[in-house]
Amino acid sequence: MKKKLRIFSLGGNEVSPMGLKDPKTGKSINPDIDLQWQRTIDTCRMIANIIEQYPDDLYVLTHGNGPQVGNILLRAEYSRAILHPLPLDICGADTQGAMGYMLAQLSNELTTRGIHKLVAETVTQTVVKHDDPDFKNPSKYIGLTYSKEEAQERSAKDGWDVKLYGTDKDGAEVWRRVVPSPEPFDIVEARIVDQQVHSGMIPISVGGGGIPVVEIQPRIVDNEEIYECAHHVVFRRPFKTGQAPARIFSGVEAVIDKDLASALLGAMLIKFAKARGEELEVSLTIFTNEDGAKFHYKKPDQRDLRKLTLAEAKHYLETSPEDFPAGSMGPKMKAIIRFLESGGSTAYITKTALFEKTIKGEAGTTVTAR
Repeated sequence: MKKKLRIFSLGGNEVSPMGLKDPKTGKSINPDIDLQWQRTIDTCRMIANIIEQYPDDLYVLTHGNGPQVGNILLRAEYSRAILHPLPLDICGADTQGAMGYMLAQLSNELTTRGIHKLVAETVTQTVVKHDDPDFKNPSKYIGLTYSKEEAQERSAKDGWDVKLYGTDKDGAEVWRRVVPSPEPFDIVEARIVDQQVHSGMIPISVGGGGIPVVEIQPRIVDNEEIYECAHHVVFRRPFKTGQAPARIFSGVEAVIDKDLASALLGAMLIKFAKARGEELEVSLTIFTNEDGAKFHYKKPDQRDLRKLTLAEAKHYLETSPEDFPAGSMGPKMKAIIRFLESGGSTAYITKTALFEKTIKGEAGTTVTAR
């Protein structure tokens, strides 16, 4: 009997609510932990509704971490005089643990409904390549905004890459730090996630796209393999002729798109299932703030893209890339295309609350392999 696996890719806003305003001052509110917990539990209840309706299906949760990493970097800014800064791989690991813990409260919600499934966070490493072009020309904006002078000072003092982000309401230039966002091509703990799914658990995986790591190639010195990792960590083993290098990984300063990582995880789980001789129908749902993808977004002739085939999605992305910006819908469409090309059955872009309407074709965007 063919099993169905549903991968739910949650935005960081599914834990940290966005757009909150102080009713008295009208200023934006950075959600505290209580507000984040309330948002997380709301999300868990919506996911529990889906699981309750489809109890025989398998599930994997993934999530973004943009707001959470932003908070870590903000704390680092305020404490620069007394505390060391945190590299981005550690920020990713921190948020995976904290957000995974919060989202794992889904277990509690399911238990109250008589559904006994273990929701398990796995801190995951996502492998990228040393020579990814984004390391030479970083593209991902992170952290606070600065004037041009402030940004150039931080670049000179701290070695940051900085780029013009835009202009403010007065026309002044706004600059931000940029970091590499390399392509994911392997997930170190993917087989652990596969075993969790196979045993009926609900894994939480590739949080924030996963901790970015590269595979270290050894130097051979005096019949010894020497693996030099970040932070002056070194691993050694005897060299033997014909021996394949050990798989040694080390973190890098980068962030990985969580939807591309989710698509990769889906492809790997499909591959593992096939190797066991199992038929597994896998879907990917990308939850976001928008009711699906739009053509000519925020223009007078905007229209919903409710149903697309893989070929149509590729056509739209190739011929009208401006409708799918790099910072929002572009990576989501790219992830869906990769997922379906790797054997996925169906992919969706929607809001969490609109999932049921989306699978009926009444909301969101549905993309099918054919």
